[in-house]
Amino acid sequence: MGHSHALSGAAVWLAVAPALMALPDAVGHPELATLTGPILTPPELVAGAVVCAGAAMLPDLDHPSATIAQTFGPVTWLLSKGVNFVSGGHRHATHSLLFSVLAGVGAHLLGEHYAIGRDILVVLMIGLAIRAVGIGVPGRTLTSAIVNVGLTAALFFTFLTLGVTYAWLGLAIGVGCLVHVIGDCLTERGCPVLWPIKGRWLLPWDIGIKTGKAFEKQFLGPALSIVVIALFCLRMMPA
Repeated sequence: MGHSHALSGAAVWLAVAPALMALPDAVGHPELATLTGPILTPPELVAGAVVCAGAAMLPDLDHPSATIAQTFGPVTWLLSKGVNFVSGGHRHATHSLLFSVLAGVGAHLLGEHYAIGRDILVVLMIGLAIRAVGIGVPGRTLTSAIVNVGLTAALFFTFLTLGVTYAWLGLAIGVGCLVHVIGDCLTERGCPVLWPIKGRWLLPWDIGIKTGKAFEKQFLGPALSIVVIALFCLRMMPA
């Protein structure tokens, strides 16, 4: 479900981003810093968690009934219909390692060369994250979309005011998509991780979690929420 994907994306980002961002200098290749940017500031760490949470929804753009398709009303629904057709249906091309890599590289290139495109992508990721955690009006798709637009704009301009830069954008998008794929590999249907090679992966083989059932709603969602809050508090503590 959407909230599980988004929360897991935020949790993984908060857990691994500082180490990933420091990696180029750690291995003695500072020239690689152009791929990830400098060490994250606190506002950038938070912005990255939000963007990564939104990116953890991206693979489900192939499902017109998924949370991501309802985020901005008819606009995202039509986009989802198109992606569903091009990708071959739900849990096909977009649920693969290849898609995660291409999404990350594409976002990095977009952020490097097209500021407007970068900002649009960031706004979309913020909107997806907000929608995924359940902020909206139950049963009112259009009203929820309007609420989402307002909150998304407010958060985007807050990041802008705080001086957030987006050298890490491609990394956050790629990680978010990969987290989604790994999460779906824990469900009973699995994912075509090596698409276009056929065959679905389940990790581990004997779990087969069913999405939307009691385990996800009553245990996984609350547990991920606690993890995100704990990691956020840990990262915000003075070194």
